[in-house]
Amino acid sequence: MKTALGWKNFEVLCTGDGKKLELWNNILLLRPDPQAIWGGFMERCKPYQNQIHAEYLRSSSGGGYWNEKKHLPSSWTCGWKNLNFIVKPMGFKHTGIFPEQAVNWERMQKLIKEANRPIKVLNLFAYTGCASVACASAGASVTHVDAAKGMVDRAKENASLNGINSIRYIVDDCEKFIEREIRRGNKYDAIIMDPPSYGRGPSGEMWKIEEKLFGFVELCKQVLSEKPLFVLINSYTTGLQAGVIKNILSLIFGSSGVDADEIGLKTREGLVLPCGNSGFKIWKEEENASSL
Repeated sequence: MKTALGWKNFEVLCTGDGKKLELWNNILLLRPDPQAIWGGFMERCKPYQNQIHAEYLRSSSGGGYWNEKKHLPSSWTCGWKNLNFIVKPMGFKHTGIFPEQAVNWERMQKLIKEANRPIKVLNLFAYTGCASVACASAGASVTHVDAAKGMVDRAKENASLNGINSIRYIVDDCEKFIEREIRRGNKYDAIIMDPPSYGRGPSGEMWKIEEKLFGFVELCKQVLSEKPLFVLINSYTTGLQAGVIKNILSLIFGSSGVDADEIGLKTREGLVLPCGNSGFKIWKEEENASSL
């Protein structure tokens, strides 16, 4: 399992019994986590009980809410390396940051810098734009696409926070956007995608990852440049293992340069919390793009 490094003021303090307690720049948040099925959470959490700012509680009718125990700011920031991102507790448990993804941000930054040429990155299902900011800060030209306008607005705020104004933002259904880019003949050297398990586009387009992912990645192949650098697929879907992502990448792009693994976060209690799966296809500069 690959784990993220570089966080200045984020840490998972303890886990278990379906929960995780996280420290986000002096703010303690208690959130559900379906992977943390081991016991003993209350005992390990005891030293922090009186310091928790808010706990996310699920509603029996779906969704949930934040139960404030101390004053909870509407938003604040958290730092990774030389970048800062906005933390904002949302009504569906998220904070706007998936800190485990830092392991991928670091790898993408290294690939972009070592390419020694202009790199155009397409970030699909791009959420609040942390990956977009990481790639742009490494010198890439980034196009950021997400169907939710509110998330794109948050992505703009994250970019502005880091003094980045070069990212191109698109509010659109990702599949429809790719189809238009194919017709327009636009190409990208790298593609990032973080598809949801389920979702709807702005016009009601349905997305179910098990049914759509393979065909969608095949479609994206058509917007890769003649000299591609990488493709990254992230998944948080339970049951969609790293081996599945590896097989998809290998069948569509060839098995050379393909790897996939679980990603996770080290915790203060000495464990590693599994947080999802990621797979890369990486092209060496000398590879012949005719294999595409």
